Amino acid sequence: MTVPSDITSTDHDLGPDGGSQDLSSAPTVVIDRAGLTYTVRTLTAPASGSPKRRWLKGLRASRMSRVEALRPLSLVIHHGESVGVIGTNGSGKSTLMNMITGRLRPTTGTIHATSTPIMLGVNAALVRTASGNDNITLGCLAMGMTPAQVEAKRPSIVELSGLAGKLHLPLRSYSSGMASRLQFAIATSVDPEILIIDEALNTGDAQFRDRTRARIDELREQAGCVFLVSHSLNTIKTMCTRVVWIEQGELIMDGPPAKVTANYRKYTKLLSEGLKDEAAEFRAMRQKSLRLTTVTWT
Repeated sequence: MTVPSDITSTDHDLGPDGGSQDLSSAPTVVIDRAGLTYTVRTLTAPASGSPKRRWLKGLRASRMSRVEALRPLSLVIHHGESVGVIGTNGSGKSTLMNMITGRLRPTTGTIHATSTPIMLGVNAALVRTASGNDNITLGCLAMGMTPAQVEAKRPSIVELSGLAGKLHLPLRSYSSGMASRLQFAIATSVDPEILIIDEALNTGDAQFRDRTRARIDELREQAGCVFLVSHSLNTIKTMCTRVVWIEQGELIMDGPPAKVTANYRKYTKLLSEGLKDEAAEFRAMRQKSLRLTTVTWT
């Protein structure tokens, strides 16, 4: 996928408390009215008759239903941006990320990127029976490095992971947090232009979080782009320059981290108190104030 340079778009939702965002740099990812709809078969079996008869009637009564996993939306992500993606479980966050990586093809609209996105945990898959050191070698080779490049990168990978004393052990002896740290260190060793991280930064101690934050800053300074999917609003606020809130397959807000996370926190508080109608009304109000992005190809 490629992104032409001759593209313009509207600004995203910048409230009066959000300051300004420099969108003059070239776009890295362009999502142009992209959405995803699944077609599933549903069966409605009658309640009367023998089990066999109900089963046969149920087959004849089957019908196809359409499930809109992600409604069409447009976003333009520029070089140097670190974009947090938030939303409750099942809201469509993973669907959007998989569409950006190309693992899922949108059923409507298009997605363009300047390079192949690297998704943490996918491009840097780990082998449980191999040692940490061997996983570094295998992961880097799988991402296109030469053996010499792997050895040149190894010290920085080891330092970032913080697992120097554990890398001789097989991966099956690692905790999930240790494995995530190693995945992050391997995935970011190739200086990806577009990196997608899903929850991995919630693991590890404060020193690891500081190292990952510094690494993300490096990627942004190298004209990269980072997507961070997380339920940790504090992580989102400290590591991102922009936040996108997706709920029930719809884009609700797109703007400064402090503003978007504060509104999302209020929404989830209403849900936790059982005030579903009030939460739905609050969400609708936030979405109504969203300044929609319009992609114009010239």
